[in-house]
Amino acid sequence: MSDANVRIPEAARDRLAAIAAAEGLSLRAYLARLAETMLTPAERAERAEKARAALKAWNGYAPTGPSLDSELDRRLARVTAR
Repeated sequence: MSDANVRIPEAARDRLAAIAAAEGLSLRAYLARLAETMLTPAERAERAEKARAALKAWNGYAPTGPSLDSELDRRLARVTAR
C-alpha cells in the first residue's frame, strides 16, 4: 500500500495524534480506520433512502427532508427546554 501526504493545520494533526494515541493506535492506523468507518455523501444518501423505504413499509410514514428537519427541531427544542 502506498502512502499519501495530506496537509492539515498543525493543531489538527496534534489533536488527531492525541486521539489516536489514547486508543493505542498510530496516527496512520487511526486515519485508516476512520476512513473505513466514514460514509461518502452518496453512501449516506443511499442509506437514508433505504431507511425511509423501510419506515414507509413498516408504518406508512414517509418523511421528507424539510418535514424530518422540522420534527427533529421540535424534539430538540422540547428536550433543551428542560
